Amino acid sequence: MARSQSLLRTCLQAGLLAGTLDGIAGLWLYYNATGKNPLGVFPYIASGVFGRAAFGGGWPMLAWGVFFHYLIAMLFAVFFVLISGQIRWLRRHWVLAGLLYGAFVWAVMNLGVVPLSNVSRGPFNLANAILNLGILLVSVGLPISWVTSRSEPIGQLSK
Repeated sequence: MARSQSLLRTCLQAGLLAGTLDGIAGLWLYYNATGKNPLGVFPYIASGVFGRAAFGGGWPMLAWGVFFHYLIAMLFAVFFVLISGQIRWLRRHWVLAGLLYGAFVWAVMNLGVVPLSNVSRGPFNLANAILNLGILLVSVGLPISWVTSRSEPIGQLSK
């Protein structure tokens, strides 16, 4: 029981921290680029599932966007926490591991999740790709790795 509680606590802490930091970065980036209400980020995220209808869906689509955003952050956190229990190096070298994981998250999102979704995308822009990579390194990879490094290793949890 203690093992599953510690595992759940670590996953929740890592996922909530990464989701919040990445969300704040996304809100800031959107506002900075458009000058519009930054909450427009969340219907954009919801459009991955609901398509263009998400942009006219009001508060329900905003809520779906927040839900999907945190769900994705949680899934990445759970994956890292689980693999860090098997690969001890990830816990000992959390900064490098976090940076590498942030790059992995960027690749998965940009080469897998987003292309398979209904999100409309413009042409590839190297400057935007580098900015988005930097955001994921700092707001997702490092926080998930840091929280995991401070938790009890999965393989050493009491039963």
